[in-house]
Amino acid sequence: MSNAITAVRKTTESEMTVKLDFLPVRPDYRKKINTSITFLNHMIEHIVWRGGFNAEVSVRLDKFVLTHVICEDLGIAFGKAVSEYIKRMKDEGITGFGDAVGIIDEAKAQTAISFESRAYFDLDYHGNDPAKRVEGMDSEDLETFLEGFAQGAQCTLHVDLEKGHNGHHIWEAIYRSFGSALNRALYKNPERRGMTSGVAGSIQWEIR
Repeated sequence: MSNAITAVRKTTESEMTVKLDFLPVRPDYRKKINTSITFLNHMIEHIVWRGGFNAEVSVRLDKFVLTHVICEDLGIAFGKAVSEYIKRMKDEGITGFGDAVGIIDEAKAQTAISFESRAYFDLDYHGNDPAKRVEGMDSEDLETFLEGFAQGAQCTLHVDLEKGHNGHHIWEAIYRSFGSALNRALYKNPERRGMTSGVAGSIQWEIR
């Protein structure tokens, strides 16, 4: 079975391509992440480095050169790629859920994630609100990427910022914790062959 997954999301506004391969992180992994937004590239670098996989990311826009569109659509495509990998790995056994802490200097964040075909995202700053703009990006767009991921992956994603005051560090701690939680969720576990994250199992629909 191939370790590579490619998800391409096309709309009238954008075309987002995310290729993931679940091999050891390559030395040149940064060169493959091209969103046109430097700080977003940096955040995805944290996901890849902590997640333990490689990502090739490219963004094509029509006339809608909007940061919000890039973050939302790319987050959805990234989530879809991860979700497809988990589906493919079900028969071999994969954990499917995980939690982790991310820290840098004064900032600390925790992420918990579970892939159960339930799209829900919550980010609680616990009063440690980051600056509205960090490194040329709106903080709400950095949040939008994570919300898009939850939509694309159909996962439950909770992020808690426990402390921090430097905007750059806050987002690094958040994305580090997210990448580390993904690492645990994507861990190959033969004891979980054929199992899903939740006891309800795979969802079966009957539409009449």
